[in-house]
Amino acid sequence: MTQRTVAVVGSGYMGGGIAQVLALGGARVALADVSQEVAEKNLERLLAEAELFVSDGLFPEDAVRRLRENLWAAPSIEDAVADASYIEEAVPEILEIKHATLRRISDAAQQDAVIGSNTSTILIATLAEAVSNPGRFLGVHFSNPAPFIPGVEVIPHAGTTAATVETAREIVALTGKHAAVVKDVTGFVLNRLQYALFHEAAQVVEEGIASAEDVDTLVRTTFGFRLPFFGPFAIADMAGLDVYSFCYASLQTSFPERFATPGILKDLVDAGKLGTKSGAGFLQIPADKSQDLVAYRNKAYVAMSGLLKELGPSPAEEAGLDTAHTSTETR
Repeated sequence: MTQRTVAVVGSGYMGGGIAQVLALGGARVALADVSQEVAEKNLERLLAEAELFVSDGLFPEDAVRRLRENLWAAPSIEDAVADASYIEEAVPEILEIKHATLRRISDAAQQDAVIGSNTSTILIATLAEAVSNPGRFLGVHFSNPAPFIPGVEVIPHAGTTAATVETAREIVALTGKHAAVVKDVTGFVLNRLQYALFHEAAQVVEEGIASAEDVDTLVRTTFGFRLPFFGPFAIADMAGLDVYSFCYASLQTSFPERFATPGILKDLVDAGKLGTKSGAGFLQIPADKSQDLVAYRNKAYVAMSGLLKELGPSPAEEAGLDTAHTSTETR
């Protein structure tokens, strides 16, 4: 099988991490930045990081060798993209910089080369204005830290071709990560959900209902504890959509607009589709599989508890405990 030739434009923290996982996935990756000197300096950083990751058991034993074989610093953006079949743009989140970079990529790349942007906030259609043959362009949004977060948003704009989306899926698969294809709207999906949680958490702290430390404790030890295994729709189906409907009604007694019952939830409950207990809900999980699901859930949660005990508290958790202890002593 022919080795895939890839370029990553922007060799900083995000671009470098993306280049690492692409190179470890077997692609030949050109790393480019504002100058060859910057690209070479960041390449050395990535190799040093990889050595540390290997010693910590985070990268495979042969990772440094594979990176040295597959990852190189290009003299310029134009040199990096000239032979690439896929190009990932990962420059700063400033429209003018992205547009200027995408124009250079478009002018120097092969006309059928697929171009992905790692933007987390800018509409893909807006970025596409700087791309010649924009049907080959889309968002391919890795999360921080790129080597270790397994999900990637794939975001076509209205003019992106189906073949381009398929190439992006292949690129994500090459890194061993999971692709989710979403529409080109402000915030996409990842940040829309992430910032919705943060917005509500910030209001809880502002209103004096709980401290930041206690909010973090509740999130990571309750519903956040479930999220590595189940998304919000699977969790809702297991809880019972009628229960969710009742909870919305209760929340509306104090927050009528903020917690209006979603129409999609009301429609399912009205139709008697209450989740796993009825065999239909947001996800079509047959009722006779519910015991298997519960068994998996319980096993997963016990395993997660064991992992957390093995790792011990994070520095953030320890700092929160220290803060709480100090504040208690000074009362």
